[in-house]
Amino acid sequence: MQGSRTWSNPGAFADGFPGVCATFVTAAFSFSGTELVGLAAAESATPQKSLPGAVKQVFWRITLFYILSLTFVGLLIPYDDERLLGSGAFIDVSTSPFVIVAVDAGIPAFGDFVNAVILMAVISIGLSGVYGGSRTLTALAEQGYAPKVFAYIDRAGRPLWSTIAIIGCSPLAFITLASTGVEVFNWLVALSGLAALFTWGSICFAHIRFRAAWKYHGHSTDELPFKAVFGVYGSWVGFILIILVLIAQFYVAIRPMTAYDFFYSYLAAFVVVFFYICGYFWKKKTHPGSKPGFLKLSQIDVDSGRRELDWEAFEAEKRRVQNFGAFRKAINKVF
Repeated sequence: MQGSRTWSNPGAFADGFPGVCATFVTAAFSFSGTELVGLAAAESATPQKSLPGAVKQVFWRITLFYILSLTFVGLLIPYDDERLLGSGAFIDVSTSPFVIVAVDAGIPAFGDFVNAVILMAVISIGLSGVYGGSRTLTALAEQGYAPKVFAYIDRAGRPLWSTIAIIGCSPLAFITLASTGVEVFNWLVALSGLAALFTWGSICFAHIRFRAAWKYHGHSTDELPFKAVFGVYGSWVGFILIILVLIAQFYVAIRPMTAYDFFYSYLAAFVVVFFYICGYFWKKKTHPGSKPGFLKLSQIDVDSGRRELDWEAFEAEKRRVQNFGAFRKAINKVF
């Protein structure tokens, strides 16, 4: 096929299997942040109504703006094009594959439009980072894994000191202006990308354990305001895939057989283990009666701290959806 010529010449997969494995961390870095929809749901007035729609929107955004757009880019630009990022300046927007596609198509000044999109995306990412980071730090403080000062919530319901602490870290972004900014940025991408895999692995594993404990204590899924589409099976698939990706990334890390390349590719694993050990001993010291670490199903408390829901509104929403016609039900399941 003429439209897929770049997939045969020079090819779709540079450097074969190792080249594909080497992209996993960058892909994880790009996809990270989608888990914030779960944090937002915790502050939603009606999670049983807003969360399903938000999750579906995240799925379609990833499908359209990530997977589909990158598929078209792969069909239009060969991976060895000298204009691609890595061949030019670090912040040169002309190296964007979307700009290259527009230039080849004869669309003028498309780089300015990409600059505007990137600016809006950066602002959005910054706001999401402050939101997610502050809520996570507050949750850690409430569970005894961070200083109690970060558990403070002001009258408006905002984690004030956690938000200030996260914003206080933002000047680190100016490191990229240094002469070694590119190298620092690459290390941060490698660190956060692999950390995203550990994050999603822990999310999948926590969901598996929660559903097992939920069933063990005599609860049914009808009591849950939101259920994942593929249930526990989806979490098992996700957890297994993440384990395989981590194994593949370990292969990439040891393939060059140099200490620099190994830590560049797998530093996040040591960081996660380090903080787990710190958290274990912190909780053991600050809460002598607690049992940090892996718990049995009988030891998992699924009732304390549960959010009170408006069950009348919950049942009303279920009846509203059940009364949809066949076409509306199909649309509701997809969107």
